[in-house]
Amino acid sequence: MTSRRRSGPITGLLGGSFNPAHGGHRRISLFAIDALALDEVWWLVSPGNPLKPAAGMAPLAARVASARRVTRHTRIRVTAIERELGTRYTVDTLRKLLARYPKRRFVWLMGADNLAQFHKWKDWRRIANLLPIAVIARPGYDADALASPAMVWLRRFRKPLSSLRSPERWSAPALVTLRFDPDTRSATAIRQTDPDWARTSGTRASRSMPCRDAVTHRPIPGTAA
Repeated sequence: MTSRRRSGPITGLLGGSFNPAHGGHRRISLFAIDALALDEVWWLVSPGNPLKPAAGMAPLAARVASARRVTRHTRIRVTAIERELGTRYTVDTLRKLLARYPKRRFVWLMGADNLAQFHKWKDWRRIANLLPIAVIARPGYDADALASPAMVWLRRFRKPLSSLRSPERWSAPALVTLRFDPDTRSATAIRQTDPDWARTSGTRASRSMPCRDAVTHRPIPGTAA
């Protein structure tokens, strides 16, 4: 078990392909901000998910643009920081984020669908030891999540919701379950309805002035402000 003195902002991390981002992502993030008293949530738009096929994956610029549109006027910050960090696996990203932002308190946010396959992630126990995890219910996945190998190991570290609200001492492993009215929207359904969403989303050509990463403030190639 690890604990670390951190006095900075409390930040939720929601990683994913966001292929595309949609209102369901926004809704669970806003719910987590309220439930966990977070200062903000960072959406980590992955350059490429090792557990998902490359076929059908829209360019990073299109996925970032979709996330920026969905998160307007919220405390959600869209970042492609993994591209800058040169990381592909979550465990490596988290190590570098913790080193880069030594004061900030992070919580890893994941849906129950991700918990069901968490045991397939690289060094997943190490991830659980790096920062608290908040699992958000998702329709159709709760049973698989509860029966997963990761949950068998994590069950002993379950904590009440109050333990993650403005704690003086951030500790891990810690698992909190968040339940709310489920949102059935999914990126898969959007792609099935509109396979050309990335091409028709209005993302400008790479020659346009790129937008800046909301966390690093560096230009993201292929995007437009």
